[in-house]
Parts: sequence; C-alpha cells; structure tokens
Amino acid sequence: MAKDYSRTQRLGDQMQRELSELIRREVKDPRLGMITITGVEVTRDLGHAKVFITVMGADGGEVVERNLEILRDAAGYLRMLLGKVMKVRSVPQLHFHYDESIARGAHLSALIDRAVAEDNKHRDN
Repeated sequence: MAKDYSRTQRLGDQMQRELSELIRREVKDPRLGMITITGVEVTRDLGHAKVFITVMGADGGEVVERNLEILRDAAGYLRMLLGKVMKVRSVPQLHFHYDESIARGAHLSALIDRAVAEDNKHRDN
C-alpha cells in the first residue's frame, strides 16, 4: 500500500504550525505585520523549504517586500529555533515567498461578480 501522505508533506505541515507560532512569539521587529503562513513546501532531499506567507491588509508592493525582508533576515534564527522544537536530524533552509493566490482569488471573484451583475442588467433590459 502506497503512502498517501509523504514525509515531506508531514514535515511541511509541522513546520507551518511551528513557524507560525515562532514568528508570533520570537520575532520582535515592530515593522512586521500580521503574517499568515499559508503553506510550506519541503524538497524531497529535505534541504530547502519554501514558506508561503500572506500579509493582512496588504495586496503586494512595498509592505509585502518589507515583511519578506524581515523574515529573510530572521530565517537563520527561525531555523535554529525550529531545530530545537522539531525532532528532525537537519532543518531545511527557509525561503520566504509571498502567496498571491488569495489576492488573485479575490480579484477573480470580483470579476465574476461584475460579469454576473452586467449579465443580470442586460437580461432585465
């Protein structure tokens, strides 16, 4: 029977939970906004992890870049803390990326709503 849930997925899920708590508790930079970790993708060799984040109230631009820069600067510290919390032989390198899927989804939803409203308007005429 094949594994439905691989080790890299389990490790990514655990890292997501632990990182969200560590960022909230340990990163003391006042410029850091309300960060949500939307996912963690770990490579098969467990050497690197892409950490996808969103920033509450920001649609991209300089606010997101500033938050990404803060997290990239704290990546080594967070990796060290992850090593203490998680029971793994080696902790992957952390690479932070902005997750545009939520903003893209909201934009598509607005486009669909506008198209439906225009369709209803033409149907009434």
